[in-house]
Amino acid sequence: MDELTRLSAREAVALLAAREITPLDLIEASENRVRATDDKLNALPTLCFDRARDHAKRIMKAGDPASEQRGWLGGLPLGVKDLNDVAGVRTTYGSPIFADHVPDGTDAMVETLEANGGIVVAKANTPEFGHGANTFNEVFGKTRNPWNTAMTCGGSSGGSAVAVASGQTWLATGSDLGCSLRTPAAFCSVVGLRPSPGRVARSRTRLPYDNLWVQGPIARTVGDTALMLDAMVGEHRADPISMPPPHRPFIDAVDNPVPPRRVAFSRDLGGITPVANEVAEICEAAAQRFTEIGATIENACPDLNDARAIFHVLRANQFVGDLGELLRANSGQVREEVIWNLEQGEKLTAADLARAERGRGRLYARAAEFFQDYDLLVTPATIVAPFDVNIKAINEVEGHKFENYFDWYTISYAITATSLPALSLPCGFTKDGLPVGLQIVGPPRGEALLLSAAELMEQVFQIAGKLPVDPTGT
Repeated sequence: MDELTRLSAREAVALLAAREITPLDLIEASENRVRATDDKLNALPTLCFDRARDHAKRIMKAGDPASEQRGWLGGLPLGVKDLNDVAGVRTTYGSPIFADHVPDGTDAMVETLEANGGIVVAKANTPEFGHGANTFNEVFGKTRNPWNTAMTCGGSSGGSAVAVASGQTWLATGSDLGCSLRTPAAFCSVVGLRPSPGRVARSRTRLPYDNLWVQGPIARTVGDTALMLDAMVGEHRADPISMPPPHRPFIDAVDNPVPPRRVAFSRDLGGITPVANEVAEICEAAAQRFTEIGATIENACPDLNDARAIFHVLRANQFVGDLGELLRANSGQVREEVIWNLEQGEKLTAADLARAERGRGRLYARAAEFFQDYDLLVTPATIVAPFDVNIKAINEVEGHKFENYFDWYTISYAITATSLPALSLPCGFTKDGLPVGLQIVGPPRGEALLLSAAELMEQVFQIAGKLPVDPTGT
């Protein structure tokens, strides 16, 4: 069973397709690994292995409609972030308001994954309503980094990243508004991909037209990430901005990678954020290695100077639209930072919103023009390495003090504001052995190019083979 948890997702799916193993074998391996490791990690606080076995038996039963739904994943177990509804499975959104909530329906993304042969085995921990880049909440507590359990795993898809990094599941879902796929992926040395808005369908949401937050895959390798993305994408009747799958599957971009020709590197996105020196140096050295796959690397960056101000306004407005009524009715049950977000949003005027939307339009135009000249933009995925799990947020880096609890991940949310796809790829470790990730940004709707380049660089860095990792204390 331990050998099964060490397989890549693609290897496991190949064995499933050849009928050399069954979905039940993988479910048992996953459950054993969770039982052996999660007391140290707290990645998957809600388990649904009985539901998973029932699903597996339907897949394995000849003549049952589910037996034809092997799809991309073929019966592979996976974890689902605790922001997404799974019918009949406790789903808390990390909030005491929903501590005992059991939804009666399933999120569109999960429906798509299940239709493509994914089997949900657990819900992954997340901060309250997914806000914040350290995974802790009042329902389940703190999730810890498997590379050093005294450190944070990042957030908000922290439970998902830890489950994948530690071998509890082969794949897990995440979502990303400001950094929530990319930061935990960087902190746990896995791959996290923020796709273009509309790639992955969403439902059971109060803001179906919102395009700031997206959902995407977390995996141990670039190939596994592409496989999961193929199993996630597509139109859904419940999502008005969802788009059809691409004509060419994303896995083809990994199996037949084409190297980028011209790559831009910026250690601080043109000076809009500080970056800890050790992290910046590791990422700069990693970026220079793009020359090993035949690319030229240049110091360059699109003009993102107004991205911070734009994101602040749009994020605050999104917060009011999504959570305003709920929080006003339950203000005594949520943490103070959540209420602060609401108050910031309620101060906005129509003029503020109009100004931000116009600015975002200009920002996108500049970014799109930049990618006329460059294939990729490469930056640090985070500005610091994993930090003490008891620290809620980073207040200062290299002498720069942040104005609020989320400005320390400007390096990722500035990319959110552009709607460009972005991937966090493991690229090295600090002197203390903590993971560092490289943020690779692609052109508009350029996930295939992004995955192709990331596959080539993963071969250069040779880090994926270090996973899964056993939980390690200080």
